[in-house]
Amino acid sequence: QVQLVESGGGSVQAGGSLRLSCAVSRYTSSAYCMGWFRQAPGKEREGVAFIDSDGRTGYADSVKGRFTISRDNAKNTLYLQMNSLKPEDTAMYYCAADFMRNFCVYNRGVFGYWGQGTRVTVSS
Repeated sequence: QVQLVESGGGSVQAGGSLRLSCAVSRYTSSAYCMGWFRQAPGKEREGVAFIDSDGRTGYADSVKGRFTISRDNAKNTLYLQMNSLKPEDTAMYYCAADFMRNFCVYNRGVFGYWGQGTRVTVSS
């Protein structure tokens, strides 16, 4: 059973930084797309950043220039470096994997595997 386990969430003040990690276990290939999503209370889950197996990335407009997604294929680990955090970044953050493609489709529905989420709280 493939598992995705996030870590690194927490509480910070506006302007601060956090680094999220997502470890993928029991899956040996690196040819897949991974993404970070977030869901704030009362809102839809939205895509934040994506990275394919060749390192091509995509970002939501709201985080461009502040967040950086990366992956270590040798460790099967995904990262999200979040800088200049704002109160509106407060949400539960989830990593997800699409093992059917080695390129990214920016559609929540194609991601078949999800982590349990890690909470990020940004205070003003």
